[in-house]
Amino acid sequence: MIPDGSDVVAQSMGGLVAIGLALAQPDKVRRLVLVATSGGLDIGRHGGADWREEYLTEFPGAAAWVTEQGPDYSEQMYRITVPTCLIWGDADRISPTPVGRALQEALPASVLHVIRGGTHMLARERPDEVAALVAGHLAPGADRWAKCPL
Repeated sequence: MIPDGSDVVAQSMGGLVAIGLALAQPDKVRRLVLVATSGGLDIGRHGGADWREEYLTEFPGAAAWVTEQGPDYSEQMYRITVPTCLIWGDADRISPTPVGRALQEALPASVLHVIRGGTHMLARERPDEVAALVAGHLAPGADRWAKCPL
């Protein structure tokens, strides 16, 4: 259980968890930030590379749920109406920008920010840019972020 008014920030597989949480407990989530994630969409359909084999080579002891096909939330995302900041890198081969655009279309109160040259490790590679977007989105009175143009 999460407290009322929680802000949820998630990257990659964490975005799948965040979307599930926002769907299961919508009254608890105040804002979302999703970074380079599938969010419950089929990334292959949007040009994403299959990352599982490479991941398991690097992390052979990873929990099975990490590499299994997750739930498909595509038909339910419209119910998430909290301000949502989507942050993507335009060089992400795992979750490319078409995935971010599809999430922006599916989430009614979302805005997509694309960082040039950012890969799937965007938050690690470009922490200052990502942190500024997160802080701006979570700042008091930042509802305008849900509607701001790119």
